[in-house]
Amino acid sequence: MKVLVTGGAGFIGSALVRHLVLEKSFSVINVDKLTYASNLNSLKSVDRSPLYNFEKVDICNGTALEEIFRKYRPDAVMHLASESHVDRSISGPLEFVMTNIVGTSILLEKSREYWDSLKGEAKSSFRFHHISTDEVYGDLPHPDDKPNGNSLPQFTEKTRYSPSSPYSASKASSDHLVRAWWRTYGFPVVMTNCSNNYGPYQFPEKLIPLVTLNALKGKPLPIYGKGNQIRDWLYVDDHVSGLVSVILKGNVGETYNIGGNNEVRNIDVVKTICSILDEIKPASSMRLKVEKYSDLIRFVKDRAGHDKRYAIDSSKIQKELGWIPKESFETGMLKTVVWYIENSNFFQ
Repeated sequence: MKVLVTGGAGFIGSALVRHLVLEKSFSVINVDKLTYASNLNSLKSVDRSPLYNFEKVDICNGTALEEIFRKYRPDAVMHLASESHVDRSISGPLEFVMTNIVGTSILLEKSREYWDSLKGEAKSSFRFHHISTDEVYGDLPHPDDKPNGNSLPQFTEKTRYSPSSPYSASKASSDHLVRAWWRTYGFPVVMTNCSNNYGPYQFPEKLIPLVTLNALKGKPLPIYGKGNQIRDWLYVDDHVSGLVSVILKGNVGETYNIGGNNEVRNIDVVKTICSILDEIKPASSMRLKVEKYSDLIRFVKDRAGHDKRYAIDSSKIQKELGWIPKESFETGMLKTVVWYIENSNFFQ
């Protein structure tokens, strides 16, 4: 199988490319414009493989995309290229509009034109897989709002969209575009919406790598508000295995939510990292001015429009495609923190 992956030098994209080449022996065309959060070093294990090809291309460049489709003739597209950091979307929203909305529409149309040119089995088996986020759904009731212990809802594939940030609004827009290409043109799409990913190679603007690397340097560990916001944490390799299940077995026109079944408060994520570091890399061994890493925690003003809680119901993909996450929050966090300790200079 020959797969065109957009954003394959990013965090999730590079994990997907490594898995497709090394575990599945698929041929991969990695299309990435190499923004600040991209890193080709995360693909060292595959960059010499005859199954791997890289094209430095912006998905907003329709002419370049046409040439890539002519040159490689892929069997599927897995679309991960996006601007993804909420804080950056608040300070500079137009980049998110250009990449996530305009870029997706151009990629969709060039993919459809290529699909129209196919015949027989090549056309009937072609898939366009759009990878999105649970943030498009907005937020959910928080345990603090349900003092009587009533059960709390989770996001399902039928949850109404209610994005809060420019980032999530741009991703919601791209989701709607993908569905429109399916409904209007019959273009064979599948979609996934995932919860918060974490794991090795993640760019250190995100919570887990940022806290880990700052703690090792004895820097303050800022937490928005009281840190009570809840996220469902998904280990990146589990996410990748879910994506592959969908591209291989998912039904055309369907959406699948992928979550880790790990609802954890932000403050507890940070405390977990601190506890792991206390065990395997004590502050005293780093000659820091604190006894334990949690002493570095600092609470700062909350982010504008900060959603209270995300939680994914993954029962559809589990029942229909047989996917389940392998890592618990504890095992995944230990693997992640150990990786950042051993690769602390990776992003220098």
